Amino acid sequence: MIILYGISNCDTVKKARAWLTGHGVDYQFHDFKKQGVPPEKLASWTQAAGWEKLLNRQGTTWRKLDPATQAAVQDAATAQALMLANPSIIKRPVVEWGQDVTVGFDAAAWPARVRA
Repeated sequence: MIILYGISNCDTVKKARAWLTGHGVDYQFHDFKKQGVPPEKLASWTQAAGWEKLLNRQGTTWRKLDPATQAAVQDAATAQALMLANPSIIKRPVVEWGQDVTVGFDAAAWPARVRA
């Protein structure tokens, strides 16, 4: 089962969900805002994709953080703590394709994942 994690009002998540639906792909949606971020999942995503890829340093949530909080993110543990406290700072969507994990929406790469 494919599980797409994100925030329902995020434009990139909307595009990803529309893509999956448009291609007839069954998936479950997990909303970080309503259901929270499962800590055990965050740990496995960090291991699979790397905390640097998961942590969205381009978004408004990151930019609104004070410089000291930003500077405190030095490794996977500090990044995970920040992501659990501020789910909006996780780059979206995170998609579990069975055992594989991707971060972000890539319409060019997703067809191969769906066929796999």
